[in-house]
Amino acid sequence: KVKIMTSILKVDQLQDSGGNNLVTSNGSGVITAAGFGKVLQVVENSSTTNLVNSTTTVSEMLNASITPSSTSNKIFIIGTANLDASSNGNTYSEIQVFRGTLSGTGLGAVATGRSGTGAYLANLNAIHLDSPNTTSAQQYTLGFRKASGSTTSTSTDGRFYSLILMEIQA
Repeated sequence: KVKIMTSILKVDQLQDSGGNNLVTSNGSGVITAAGFGKVLQVVENSSTTNLVNSTTTVSEMLNASITPSSTSNKIFIIGTANLDASSNGNTYSEIQVFRGTLSGTGLGAVATGRSGTGAYLANLNAIHLDSPNTTSAQQYTLGFRKASGSTTSTSTDGRFYSLILMEIQA
């Protein structure tokens, strides 16, 4: 015969070993704070300055810096651009996100827009969750390029583009 026991643990706070609140409640079942998954800070840089790239080498659009408050926190990165491309064949444009400068670490956040022949406008979004494992300031750079040999050039054509950095508490 197995005896099943049930227990109830009633607390108004859960803390880690450093005394930091992980979860708090108002006593009526409503969680009033959770110490993880919060957006701690947001940094944004944007522009409508016209930029043109006629090569397959990545050119810088803009950059932004953020200083994580903990080595375990993540940086959620959103790069977005409206690119106008022209071509004699298939047309491709691309944006990329880097940690540091363009010669830094490519984060695999790449968005490529493709069209048939002629010109097109593409809204590109590159998204990445980075783990820099530091409390030192981190720079991120958004770059763009024409992504095919048949694309004549790609440009922002004075349209909006931005880089958004969000520190996420781990």
